[in-house]
Amino acid sequence: MAALAVVETPSGKDVIAEGLFELLKPAVQQLDLHVHSVRESQVELREHIDNLATELCRINEHQKVALDLDPYVKKLLNARRRVVLVNNILQNAQERLRRLNHNVAKETARRKTMLETSGAFTPRSPSKP
Repeated sequence: MAALAVVETPSGKDVIAEGLFELLKPAVQQLDLHVHSVRESQVELREHIDNLATELCRINEHQKVALDLDPYVKKLLNARRRVVLVNNILQNAQERLRRLNHNVAKETARRKTMLETSGAFTPRSPSKP
């Protein structure tokens, strides 16, 4: 009885999945960089709001004229709370995006390894047709 060699070829589904991954990878990485810079900006904004609120309280305490700055301080603290909330949402979204990117890369590597070990897939350089 002759032994049959089973050679796995990449299915259309795998090729499409890998193509989508390669297409979306730069956009995901760029989005991740932008989210990171927004988060840094929000941390800086939160620090400025804290400093301004502290300064307003200090000015209010040392003023000879009764100037009610409490409503402004409350508005600043409310703005700070909203900045922290948005920062938390961005952080959660960035973490989910990072996990998704990691899982897709791991699955792509697993499939590529499986195809390479079966002998059905030979990587070729982009410059060769």
